[in-house]
Amino acid sequence: MEQKSTDFQSKRWLILLITVMSTFMATLDSSIVNVALPDMANALNVSTGLITWVVNAYLIVVSVCILFFGRLGDLKGQAKIFRLGLIIFTLGSFLCGVTHTLPLLLAARAVQAVGAAATMANSQGIITRTFPPEERGRALGINGASVALGTLVGPALGSLIISYASWEYLFWVNVPIGVIALAANIKLFSKYEEKTIKEKLDIGGTVLFTLAIAPLFIALEYGQIIGYENALIIVSFLVAVISFVLFLRLEQRIQPPLLDLQLFKNKWFSISIFCAFISFIAISCSTIILPFYLQNALQMSAGTAGMFMTIYPVVLALAAPASGYLSDKIGSEGLTLIGLLLTSGGLNLMSTLGEHPSFFVMGLYIAVMSLGNGLFQSPNNSLVMSMVPERKLGVGGSVNALVRNMGMVFGIAMSTMILYGAMSAKLGYRVTGYVPGRNDVFIFGIRLAYIAAATICLIGALVTAIRLFGRKAELQKEIG
Repeated sequence: MEQKSTDFQSKRWLILLITVMSTFMATLDSSIVNVALPDMANALNVSTGLITWVVNAYLIVVSVCILFFGRLGDLKGQAKIFRLGLIIFTLGSFLCGVTHTLPLLLAARAVQAVGAAATMANSQGIITRTFPPEERGRALGINGASVALGTLVGPALGSLIISYASWEYLFWVNVPIGVIALAANIKLFSKYEEKTIKEKLDIGGTVLFTLAIAPLFIALEYGQIIGYENALIIVSFLVAVISFVLFLRLEQRIQPPLLDLQLFKNKWFSISIFCAFISFIAISCSTIILPFYLQNALQMSAGTAGMFMTIYPVVLALAAPASGYLSDKIGSEGLTLIGLLLTSGGLNLMSTLGEHPSFFVMGLYIAVMSLGNGLFQSPNNSLVMSMVPERKLGVGGSVNALVRNMGMVFGIAMSTMILYGAMSAKLGYRVTGYVPGRNDVFIFGIRLAYIAAATICLIGALVTAIRLFGRKAELQKEIG
């Protein structure tokens, strides 16, 4: 981005605010409708199974489109594509609120997801371009906090809106925020020109990537319900694997590719992406299981459960920017290691809770998990983006965002599979939900799921330790 005004640097925090608002809205909408699904099913006169597509369609479309828009941002300018995303997302949000049939709602939800993908793919690239290295960790930390907060605050905010208004307002709440963010974006970025690159888009790669991601997410989601041994689920996995292999082969040959695989030749970039994937698998296990534990096993009201659920985003909102600031001062590797170790420790502590836990102790355990995640995410995002060449920041940011979505999907699938698999084994018959009167079986499954998540997180910590000492050794060689 070429500077045409001397006050560009002074407005970098306002630019960050715009990207954070947009990222928060995009991630918020992946979870805010969950609590309203029963009301929406009744209003639209459809089954519970069908209404879940309102959530799933959004996640699938975002994941399918995110690499495409990251590449488009590198070619046409990240600010332009980010602005386009804002327009599409705001329009999609409005359309979601005026639809009165499920097919139209799903179509509007897909429009909304396309816009979300465009903003999410380019937000980290804009931040990396805008902020100098000594402030980049803090800025990416604030953006990372908005991602986590959007995902975690969604259910609580959705409950509040549904308590006082109809489900349409879950979508309409985005419209004024989107208009404000768009107006600010136009005002700030209209003074600056972005270099464009005259290269063709990899349409074949885009199609193959879609055929890899969409069947994979569908299989992971519905395999829990109809069984992973179901022929339809097996075929979906096969289509995903074959398409992904063909996608990788195409990306190695075609010029220019949708996804530049040269990025992964930087082992530190690859390790950082892997650790991000691991962390989101681990933490998603907790976020999907904790509400069921609080309301089913402990018989908490929705309000009391919501109070405990807010501990996580509050601690994260404080920890993520602070860890980003620290990473600018002392480096990122040590903080990411400490963060994953704390997250693993918190997950292990959660596995010790029973039917009558101390609420103070439980809140403390949740805070430990959140503190660990907050310490990890910001420095790791900074590491990822610092290893991406400037002309590939869009693709680098979109890969990071894609890994986040995939980690969440895998984490949810893994935790529910372990939870209900353990319960089924204990009871001697297949179950896919809470069994009234059998808290012992439910807590047994929860413990195994938390231990599995903690173990996965610990593997990420070991890989992070390898990165820490490996980069130190490289630095000493360079100095020597």
